[in-house]
Amino acid sequence: MGLFDSFKRQSNHHEMPEVSIPPSTSFKEEKTTEEVASPEDAKVTERDVDAVQVEDGAGSESAVHTFVATPLRTYADKKPVKHVVGATKVIAILNQKGGVGKSTTTINLGAALGEMGKQVLLVDLDPQGNTSSGLGIEKSELERCVYDVLIDEDTSLTDVIIPDVCEGLDVAPATINLAGAEVELVSEMARENRLKEAVGSVRGKYDYVFIDCPPSLGLLTVNALVAADKLLIPIQCEFYALEGVTKLLDSMKRVKTYLNPSLDIFGVLLTMYDGRTTLSKQVANEVRGFFDRLVFDAVIPRSVKVSEAPSFGQPITEYDPSGKGAQAYRNLAKEVIRRG
Repeated sequence: MGLFDSFKRQSNHHEMPEVSIPPSTSFKEEKTTEEVASPEDAKVTERDVDAVQVEDGAGSESAVHTFVATPLRTYADKKPVKHVVGATKVIAILNQKGGVGKSTTTINLGAALGEMGKQVLLVDLDPQGNTSSGLGIEKSELERCVYDVLIDEDTSLTDVIIPDVCEGLDVAPATINLAGAEVELVSEMARENRLKEAVGSVRGKYDYVFIDCPPSLGLLTVNALVAADKLLIPIQCEFYALEGVTKLLDSMKRVKTYLNPSLDIFGVLLTMYDGRTTLSKQVANEVRGFFDRLVFDAVIPRSVKVSEAPSFGQPITEYDPSGKGAQAYRNLAKEVIRRG
């Protein structure tokens, strides 16, 4: 459903090897039904929409959600900004552990701030490109991405920005090409400063720039730490949550000492919190005990809706605007604004 239909469309353009699935492999049926449009109804317009009906649960009305492929506009097509933008805050969203909610937080926090009238740029620095695809960007159709900004001195950040993906929200997308950037940058001069120079060109145009980092501590991540003013660390409320955080903090201190003296922790965010389990409560207490006031009061709950939203190319504030996930990210956005 949703983005998976986009994947199927893309895969039709490539020859795929046959894969035999053992008879024991099966998939559980989910409580969803697909509404498949007839060929006559399918029209190629500015937005390629696949409708999917999703049941919201027992006793509630069904809501129709759609995957919307984001139009690949250029920065020149950006809507006029209606307020005076002050000092731009550049925040890297980082945790070397994968699956803790970095991309989800980047998308939904950015969308919540945009909803509140802020101008936000998301820089997708992860070769997996989850922030890009989670906002409906067809990566296979991109001519340039953040990779070109880092490698090609003639490509500026505004050359790759896709504007107005949501209200007040722009995206500098990533593709798998970015995976080769670390190798190609090794022999380059001032390789740690490539992203800093690129982001510097848009300071004063956005209230916030969020950098979605890869789950590693390689050269791409170092570029993010050098470019950022502050660091936001999402921590999953599960057993391995604190494993590796010490190494992350050590890396941050080294970058602070040698490359970016202003770098500091902006905040720590608890994600995938399940208040019904003792484990989530224990992890939350451990994190608050370790980071103290750096931990946001807002906690992101474990939510099926939050997990579903990227498959429709929408932030949670659009996919399920009245749900607990959307409200949690709005609360986080308010805290981010209060912290300055």
